[in-house]
Amino acid sequence: MEIRALHTGEQAPTELLLLADPSPKLVEDYVARGQCFVAEADQQVVGVYVLLPTRPETAELVNIAVDEEFQGQGIGKQLVNHAIQEAKRLGFKTLEIGTGNSSIGQLALYQKCGFRITGIDKDFFIRHYSEEIYENGMQVVDMIRLSQDL
Repeated sequence: MEIRALHTGEQAPTELLLLADPSPKLVEDYVARGQCFVAEADQQVVGVYVLLPTRPETAELVNIAVDEEFQGQGIGKQLVNHAIQEAKRLGFKTLEIGTGNSSIGQLALYQKCGFRITGIDKDFFIRHYSEEIYENGMQVVDMIRLSQDL
């Protein structure tokens, strides 16, 4: 598997990005402002993430998605670790990430990759999404914020 930045003029894999964020408007916005990376296996895009500069020396990993057919194979962890290395290479000192309160697997993955919980953005998913989102049998309401010093 190879992880690479999108080529100039190449479209971001929107359907894949929408697996992790159901808002086409938000996805379009941060893809335009950030740098999109894709994971390819046998010339097929199987994963994606977006690295978004947010403040001086700080970037946010705003979307990590793995094609449902390829989940459970460690691709998400490879994407997170690639994002950490890419953020370091670009000179960022802090990498942040946010996920839903019900995203149990993602919370475990991010902490295994060295992120620490730094806060909770209460009612984030109520304020920013017009439709209710459910995951793991519960409504996604709050965003759990995590960060890592690079």
